[in-house]
Amino acid sequence: MGKLIWHELSRYISLTASVYAVWASFWGFFFRKFFWDFIGGTLRAPGGLQPSPKVAIFITVIVKHPIVQIATMALGFIMITLEYPLPVLKGTAIHRSIILRVVLLTIQASGTVLFYQGTNAALWSLIAVMFYIRALMLREKMEEGKRNTGPVEQA
Repeated sequence: MGKLIWHELSRYISLTASVYAVWASFWGFFFRKFFWDFIGGTLRAPGGLQPSPKVAIFITVIVKHPIVQIATMALGFIMITLEYPLPVLKGTAIHRSIILRVVLLTIQASGTVLFYQGTNAALWSLIAVMFYIRALMLREKMEEGKRNTGPVEQA
């Protein structure tokens, strides 16, 4: 058998989670629902479950104005450009940084868990974060980073 390369596995999971986050954000524009509205809500006979007035800020930024969906979509596109790199980013320090990916995926998971369509993207983003942390604990380096380190030629 071979040795599992954790950052490659987490790269594929992160790419899938980011595409899912963009897709969920797209559907979140049309079907706006705050996922955690059932906590502390009031059940009314002719109206169903009414969210608590304590979560009015979330209703504003998710249901009335899709700010969370727009931010999640933008962050999803940023993560896609990091995981499936643009030619401009390939081999740069930003592209090789595992810590940056952990931070961005954590932010992406925090945003996608708020609206109903993004809960699966949040779950897969957190799984990718755990695998990236495992890669950091094993001191894995990205392949582009390994190729860039070598003896310096004297001119």
